[in-house]
Amino acid sequence: MEPSNIEGSEFDEPLLPALKSGLSVIETVSPRLEEILSDTRRSYFQRLRDASKVELAILLKLAAPAVIVYLLTNVTSTSTQVFCGHLGNLELAAAALGNTGIQVFAYGLMLGMGSAVETLCGQAYGAHRYNMLGIYLQRSTILLMATGVPLMLIYIFSEPLLILIGQAKDIAAEASIFVIGLIPQIFAYAANFPIQKFLQAQSIVAPSAYISLAVLAIHLLLSWLVIFKLGFGLIGAALVLSLSWWLVVIFQFIYILFSKRCKSTWKGFSTQAFTGLWDFFKLSAASAIMLCLETWYFQILVLISGLLDNAEIALDSLSICMTISGWVYMISIGFNAAASVRVSNELGAGHPKAAAFSVFMVTATSTVIAIFFGILVLIFRQDISYFFTEGTTVADAVAELCPYLAASILLNGIQPVLSGVAVGCGWQAFVAYVNIGCFYVVGIPLGCLLGFYFNLGVQGIWSGMLGGTLLQTIILIWTSWRTKWEKEVEVAQKRLLTWDDEKVKEDPHLLN
Repeated sequence: MEPSNIEGSEFDEPLLPALKSGLSVIETVSPRLEEILSDTRRSYFQRLRDASKVELAILLKLAAPAVIVYLLTNVTSTSTQVFCGHLGNLELAAAALGNTGIQVFAYGLMLGMGSAVETLCGQAYGAHRYNMLGIYLQRSTILLMATGVPLMLIYIFSEPLLILIGQAKDIAAEASIFVIGLIPQIFAYAANFPIQKFLQAQSIVAPSAYISLAVLAIHLLLSWLVIFKLGFGLIGAALVLSLSWWLVVIFQFIYILFSKRCKSTWKGFSTQAFTGLWDFFKLSAASAIMLCLETWYFQILVLISGLLDNAEIALDSLSICMTISGWVYMISIGFNAAASVRVSNELGAGHPKAAAFSVFMVTATSTVIAIFFGILVLIFRQDISYFFTEGTTVADAVAELCPYLAASILLNGIQPVLSGVAVGCGWQAFVAYVNIGCFYVVGIPLGCLLGFYFNLGVQGIWSGMLGGTLLQTIILIWTSWRTKWEKEVEVAQKRLLTWDDEKVKEDPHLLN
């Protein structure tokens, strides 16, 4: 599968008219941006200026709350690691290994499968097929909950698995204790990601930001109480983190039930959600492969580094850098969500010029922000580790890694946004092939060669993997640049007919 690229294709207006019910509380996709870009009576500069104003206003409304949501949820997880770090270096290494080596495996899989909802809900919302959003949400939740059951086995047997891949026994033993407490978090992921994508497709992001902020406050208080006052250590830290994720799920679902903005997109539980699960699973699997390959990539860096000499210092310094990278990455993920929503909404609404312009604006904005944070990392490279631990040895190791961290931040300002574009267009299978080649055929082998054969250690491993990320970013930039957006509108309309169960039942010839 590859992105559509046919010259001069014609496209139709959305195939279904706007639903009459619920429009008073639903903010439909505005044609304003498409109209500005299509107005050839005005100069190119005038169209660019006015279109930029319109798109930046939309991005500010959509991306800013999304960034806050992802930052707060990331801080919730990171704060647990910080608390564990103050228990000792062994506990910090164990929490880092459990978080980045095991927990992120489930996170990547669930997030990836949930992105199928992002494509379908975003395009259905743009095409005014509001009733299908709730069905897609339920189908995805059913599939993700079922996927969570076999994932538990990885958590339960995490200690022998970590030892099998060469991790130190004492760190693996402590990490397994932490991971066991994260089992409830698996199913929180399964419920949270479909809900999150359901809301984002409708540009409903601010309520999730408020919920995440409230849960973070609860999480910090409970973590301090359970870890330090009640003395439950690593297992207590993990259980509190699992509880916090479930609180986010519960509060967001309550919002869906009672919000007028979801009145036409959530019609209650339906048996229709249990139909077409196999086809939905195939789409979810393609999404999962694409995003898992991205999410796991730099987590493999942590696992590989655990095989180096003096693994504890290597893991501590690298986990701090990965944590900082994760914070900034959450900003890019916010723009990833914005890119996916904007592109899928505009394609569903039949606006090819607006979709293309949105890609440019969101990528440029995210890149500028990434450059800013990369410079900050280089300026404060001698001091940033002291937030996590008091050791000067780790601080020196972190300072040596900061140039690689800055480079990662820069690439992460571009690559996740373009992945969001891919999700909005439904290119998941194509990007999965790109990720396999760039990350696992080029990046990881090159990193191992530099790190172990040439004895460059963590710096060598990271350099090789940065090479893979750079190659993938170049390919995604080229793909987006040469895409024919009129054809993508046609593809989106056909996809929506394929997944609109009720419409297909009425007239099966719509798929022909």
